[in-house]
Amino acid sequence: MKLTKKRHSCVRMEKDGLTLVIDPGVFSEQDAAVGADVILVTHEHPDHFDPGRLRAGLEANPAAELWTLASVAEQLSAAFPGRVHTVGHGDTFTAAGFDVQVHGELHAVIHPDLPRITNVGYLVDAGVFHPGDALTVPGYPVDTLLLPLMAPWSKISEVIDYVREVKPRRTVDVHDALLTDLARPLYDTHLANLSGADHLRLAPGEGTAT
Repeated sequence: MKLTKKRHSCVRMEKDGLTLVIDPGVFSEQDAAVGADVILVTHEHPDHFDPGRLRAGLEANPAAELWTLASVAEQLSAAFPGRVHTVGHGDTFTAAGFDVQVHGELHAVIHPDLPRITNVGYLVDAGVFHPGDALTVPGYPVDTLLLPLMAPWSKISEVIDYVREVKPRRTVDVHDALLTDLARPLYDTHLANLSGADHLRLAPGEGTAT
């Protein structure tokens, strides 16, 4: 399977001529979901969920389907009947040849005064895990952890400890649009030295095998 990094928290996975896209939000490319056979969305925040980008993907491929939580599904199900599916923690499904497990229930705490929204993560083909905006430990072996590198709800020590707990073979940075180029070497060094996993940073458009 080929994994391609898109901007911010969006990734594309391709195998056997089929494509799965996760979290095409407002920081992602305009066509981030175009060409997808399966689209997964972790939660409703706009940097992960943009209705326009999702519509573009679903309209470009009439066979494409969306799998997401209820707060996102209810905004698109009427426009794409039968193609929008609601999932939650513990669900499993197969779509376009991709096997997906759903893990997690809540977004990470941004501030105690802000209510927590629903967030789910996706373990794809028992190897690649995208947690969305949470430090969810799936409880299954993970080869490649798509690591939320920098967010208003996290600090580097928490990110490092999360990697140590999940114990993936490697991490690939996501959720990094707000991180400046000046700061990236600091994050690279800490993750390489302290996380216990191989660390890979991809520029948008770059890919790697999984």
